[in-house]
Amino acid sequence: MKVIIPIVFTIVGLFILYIVIETAVRKGINNSIIGQFLEKKYGIKEDKKSFLDDDLDNDK
Repeated sequence: MKVIIPIVFTIVGLFILYIVIETAVRKGINNSIIGQFLEKKYGIKEDKKSFLDDDLDNDK
């Protein structure tokens, strides 16, 4: 039991860290000047929806 609890907390912590980094990178690229330029030039827009997109502090 002493070994299982730290492993579970580590996995949960890594998952939360993954969510934070993935969201920051996605929003950072989409809001950057180069990201907006590429979107206008090539029309590339990913509408991939995630369960994480429905958060309470969504500006849309």
